Amino acid sequence: MAEEKKVKKDRGRWFREMRSELKKVVWPTPEKVARNTGTVVLYSVLFGACIWVLDGVAALFIKTLLSIFA
Repeated sequence: MAEEKKVKKDRGRWFREMRSELKKVVWPTPEKVARNTGTVVLYSVLFGACIWVLDGVAALFIKTLLSIFA
């Protein structure tokens, strides 16, 4: 019984502390979120394009080697 009350007190304390900490957070503006999202999407597309080009070059290189030695 005593442990059950302690658990409930700890849980309530945890929620109060969490709420207190969340009040200290500086949340980004919607414009900043949109800009950061756009940056992530752009870099993801660029990185994917680089991998696609390098994969094509590697495939062409392997096909050339196989046609020479096969």
